[in-house]
Amino acid sequence: MSRVVTIYTDGACKGNPGAGGWGAWLSSDGHEKELFGGEAHTTNNRMELLAVIRALEVLKRRCTVQLHTDSKYVQQGISSWIHGWKKNGWRTSDKKPVKNDDLWKRLDELAQQHDIEWLWVKGHAGHEGNERADQLANRGVESVLND
Repeated sequence: MSRVVTIYTDGACKGNPGAGGWGAWLSSDGHEKELFGGEAHTTNNRMELLAVIRALEVLKRRCTVQLHTDSKYVQQGISSWIHGWKKNGWRTSDKKPVKNDDLWKRLDELAQQHDIEWLWVKGHAGHEGNERADQLANRGVESVLND
């Protein structure tokens, strides 16, 4: 039986594009891990994706994952849109290149290594896990701004 890991992720950007940060809070069997980081010039969507990627990268073996994000872009992209993008050679339905395809390809690769339930949660609504991920993402922004 695979281990169950609960993950909350969030991205933040001061300006879009601008200084950005990502954060992830992972918990499993009473253990917790906090991750965060940032980039000097990025977008909110890239930070949302990077939060999920960095969280999945720390998992050392196949897990059952309950992944919570407040980003419909991430949740719908990985659950639905990605299938068409891959079929169309990483192009959207109107034949334009998929934005952030570098991150989508990495996320797709990681997602196939685990059994993931992609859950959308309303942001800034007092949900403990989402609030923690938001705080971590903002720490990521601060780490870039204070460099």
